[in-house]
Amino acid sequence: MNVLSIPLEFFPMNSRDLDAVAALEASLQVFPWSRGNFEDSLDAGYGVWVARLGGDLIGFSVVMSVIDEAHLLAIGICKRYQGQGFGARMLRHAMNCAHLGGAAKMFLEVRLSNERAVALYRQFGFREIGRRKDYYPAIVGREDALVFDKELA
Repeated sequence: MNVLSIPLEFFPMNSRDLDAVAALEASLQVFPWSRGNFEDSLDAGYGVWVARLGGDLIGFSVVMSVIDEAHLLAIGICKRYQGQGFGARMLRHAMNCAHLGGAAKMFLEVRLSNERAVALYRQFGFREIGRRKDYYPAIVGREDALVFDKELA
């Protein structure tokens, strides 16, 4: 069966998802968020979502909203499903939820070296508004973050 014929479903993240989300994050990042980071986001009431394909958890997003602004804190898609449009669907879902929650603008930071993510954000109309020097830990030293924003109207 073609994976694209299986519907991608979005669900609010809950405590039963934490181990799977933390494991997915650890498979994607050299310096991953911890299970505790995701649990704290859940406890804080952030917009935390998981994406399931045929029942399997393949993605997540975490969005913090304050008044009329949203900040995409984390997003990830299982490596097996990257490059097939699932990341775009996860991002679109995060943006729509933030907008429905009253956000007029979304912000995010991304590693300078994460070319695939930078391309996705640009494709969605995010614009680079700055750079945070030495924002992320790296194997050697630190790495800059690009800062993006997008109007959600």
